[in-house]
Amino acid sequence: MKYPLAVAVAATVVNLAAGTNLDPIVVKGSKFFYKTNGTEFFIKGVAYQAESTDSTAFFVDPLADKTTCQRDIPYLQELGTNTIRVYAVDPKKNHDDCMQLLQDAGIYVVSDLSEPQTSINRDSPIWDDDIYARYTAVVDALAPYSNVLGFFAGNEVSNQKNNTAASAYVKAAVRDTKAYIKQKKYRSIPVGYATNDDADIRLDLAKYFNCNSQDEGVDFWGYNIYSWCGDSSYTKSGYDVRTAEFANYSVPAFFAEYGCNQVEPRKFTDVKALYGDTMTKVWSGGIVYMYFEEANNYGLVKVSGNTVTKLADFDNLKKQILAVNPTGVQMNSYTPTNTKLQDCPAVGNDWRASSKLPPTPNQQLCSCMISSLGCVAKSSVDKSKYGDLFSFICGKGTDCTGINGNGTTGSYGAYSMCSPTERLSWAMNAYYEAQNKASTACDFNGNGQTQTPTSSSAACTTLLKEAGGVKGTGTVTSSPTSSGSSATSAVSIPNIQLGTFKIAAAMVVAFIGGFAMVII
Repeated sequence: MKYPLAVAVAATVVNLAAGTNLDPIVVKGSKFFYKTNGTEFFIKGVAYQAESTDSTAFFVDPLADKTTCQRDIPYLQELGTNTIRVYAVDPKKNHDDCMQLLQDAGIYVVSDLSEPQTSINRDSPIWDDDIYARYTAVVDALAPYSNVLGFFAGNEVSNQKNNTAASAYVKAAVRDTKAYIKQKKYRSIPVGYATNDDADIRLDLAKYFNCNSQDEGVDFWGYNIYSWCGDSSYTKSGYDVRTAEFANYSVPAFFAEYGCNQVEPRKFTDVKALYGDTMTKVWSGGIVYMYFEEANNYGLVKVSGNTVTKLADFDNLKKQILAVNPTGVQMNSYTPTNTKLQDCPAVGNDWRASSKLPPTPNQQLCSCMISSLGCVAKSSVDKSKYGDLFSFICGKGTDCTGINGNGTTGSYGAYSMCSPTERLSWAMNAYYEAQNKASTACDFNGNGQTQTPTSSSAACTTLLKEAGGVKGTGTVTSSPTSSGSSATSAVSIPNIQLGTFKIAAAMVVAFIGGFAMVII
């Protein structure tokens, strides 16, 4: 069914007072609550992110276009939506209009912090200045809005046994994003992770992100689950087993994506179970994937310009979601009993992430390090050459411990969190030093240049001392004083395993379907 835009805009203000701020959602134990009245909050969500049709853009910010938000919010309201999940926003854009429209509609936002070109790569993970700058920029952009429910520090990064080491880097991102929110004195906005439903690693993943320390653990757990297909059941779908597994989890857990489409149209008969008395004791609702109809056939509506056409899935979800009314507990009468953190999974063939996490990105330290070098990469070096340069330097006997990291052994160089360009300069200098500063040792086919190291400030002296000097074999305990580097890089330096450390290897960056893929 199609509706003109004017009708859609008018519907946004029905039964709502415009211009008001929503009551922030807070976490207590394993549940969400409205901060002011203490009522338990259950997510009735829809994933909301259209694919980019612009060949020059890797994503479309769903919160930056007032007209689009005016078009779509009435349909979200019709579905009883109180939360949307967005997967990538542009922190440089203004979000006031859309966020206010969502406020007026009673809708909260859970936002992923990454974007296609700036994220933690499961096959060559790194948590560095550039990604940290991206994450903190998104926090800065969205934190002022009271209807921001939380942030995802990663989505399905580890998806099988052989790439679970990447989880150490994601957990470091959780730790540092939480610390940044506190440092900036924002309200307490929870930071979590969204996992896939891989039978081999799902339990270890849940344990890992909820073990060791609450300062580095998730504030909530998102579960992308598609096991209830067609007319399934609580037991056939495995919902009963998943519910039992999370019965004693110490933070809120919810379905970050759900809505199997193996049987079409989707009937969403799992909604009754998800919001029923048995599951709401453990789960805080869920987010249906997805609002927009695209090639994967998960859409609730089809959009063409300003025209929105409801699909059968829309009507089926509406019927199911409006029929449920979960009731929970009041915050002031709720005393969490499941407060114990999980035991970290043992490192081995089935789980490869150490409980020792990568260092916090510190742009000031990286700048201090660069100033102390006698040989650096030229600013004109094409990023496509980085892989070959790293391979030549670190693969030919130069000790690159200071910039390498290994999520399995928990061994990280102090400068492993610096940007790719900064790490390349460090490697060039290490080679230059190893060659006794020979006049030709900093050329690298015209890609390197010598410089006169500058005198360290008191702050730099302290940081470099913590880092173990230029070699980077120490441990930095000082907190970063900024949100990271001023510009992000689209380059990911892939790693290969060599002994107990990873080193940079040759790479080709291919752009397929709008995503940067690293091919080793």
